[in-house]
Amino acid sequence: MSDNPDVLILGGGSGGYATAFRAAQLGRTVALIEEDKVGGTCLHRGCIPTKALVHAAEVVDTVNHAAALGIDATLGGIDAEAVHAYKDGIVERLYKGLQGLVRSHKIDLVAGRGRYVGGTSVELAGRRITGKSLVLATGSQVRGIPGVEIGGRILTSDQALTYPEVPRRAIVLGGGVIGVEFAGIWASLGAEVTIIEALPRLVAAEDEWTSEQLTKAFRKRGITIRTGTRFSSATQDDTSVTVTVDSGDTIEADVLLIAIGRSPRTDDLAEHGIDLDDRGFVQVDDRLRTSTPEVYAVGDIVAGPQLAHRGFQQGLFVAEQIAGQPIPAVDDVNIPRVTYSNPEVASVGLTEAQARERFPAVETTVYDLAGNGKSQILGTSGGVKLVRAGGGALVGIHLVGERVGELIGEAQLIVNWGAHPDEVAQLIHAHPTQTEALGEAHLALAGRPLHTHG
Repeated sequence: MSDNPDVLILGGGSGGYATAFRAAQLGRTVALIEEDKVGGTCLHRGCIPTKALVHAAEVVDTVNHAAALGIDATLGGIDAEAVHAYKDGIVERLYKGLQGLVRSHKIDLVAGRGRYVGGTSVELAGRRITGKSLVLATGSQVRGIPGVEIGGRILTSDQALTYPEVPRRAIVLGGGVIGVEFAGIWASLGAEVTIIEALPRLVAAEDEWTSEQLTKAFRKRGITIRTGTRFSSATQDDTSVTVTVDSGDTIEADVLLIAIGRSPRTDDLAEHGIDLDDRGFVQVDDRLRTSTPEVYAVGDIVAGPQLAHRGFQQGLFVAEQIAGQPIPAVDDVNIPRVTYSNPEVASVGLTEAQARERFPAVETTVYDLAGNGKSQILGTSGGVKLVRAGGGALVGIHLVGERVGELIGEAQLIVNWGAHPDEVAQLIHAHPTQTEALGEAHLALAGRPLHTHG
């Protein structure tokens, strides 16, 4: 243990531990400060446990629709305690693996709540640690609503992940990624779900076509969607929670999920010289350097999409910088995004609206998954939308449908390498797979549609 490591990292989530592992690989001494558990929100209260619940919900949907495939299967019931045990087991196994990697990389893991005190120093429990470089990776926390107390039947995603029963009726406040994921989970498990969203559409950061596809699919599943609706208040008693919206209407349910986003954990930074923007995010340059020399920031405290894989890549990027081996940065817009709703939403690059703001001419095409054999086998609807700039390269790919998150790897290569439609169209996609939908969409945009009219 040293109080003067080469690299000091505050926060052991995706961005923090990625920095630590890569810096250690590059021969630097590393100290990693974490107040809870390595793996952060993603592993313990976010990506992994949520997606375990998504998979459990998928199994319920499969059983419920088995008769359509000629299979006699009956859903005997849902054991919420067993579902949580399944979820927690996955998290625990991954956590043990991560702990082993910390040891194998010979990283000094310091347990406790660190407080930034200026320069490249952090204090905790009477100990001051000063790195040659400091990486801030303190992550984010659920955002609440002034005047609404969390507890009882009013939940954030943290409480929703451990809620001991499946609600009969649920209100989800927020139609972004977290909101639509939980709405889908609860609907599959049998709840009556209402989504309240102040903006005009669900997943408003995505392409408008995507929002339309998801809204149509959710309504078909029986989910009530109230967009353009502002929350006014919420009250609860022992048996229910009641939400009042701006029109004066009231909605009653068993639980209310507050899913209006996450705020950066940056409370102690500004007073010691780290510049923040007006929303509390750390201001960085294109190399993720803060306003203080040799202090970097990664992950959810840097304005942009709050994605675990973004923080992870930023951690690698900063470790390489510190070691004098800089690698190219990836623009936020070209980082793949996946929403694990049912149907899934996946995208990379610009929306059509964003592309039209940047380029004088834009072409788009949509390929409907109804023409894809594997999608028909899966019984999913949706499609692939391509956005092309000025007759040149692809600048955006948007997908909706079951399992389309698995297609985003190829999509990000197409966008990040600036491929043209005819270049992708000549590639062979295995049959029958959903990747063929990407190939068909590019054939259409290249002027050679095969299984589509045009």
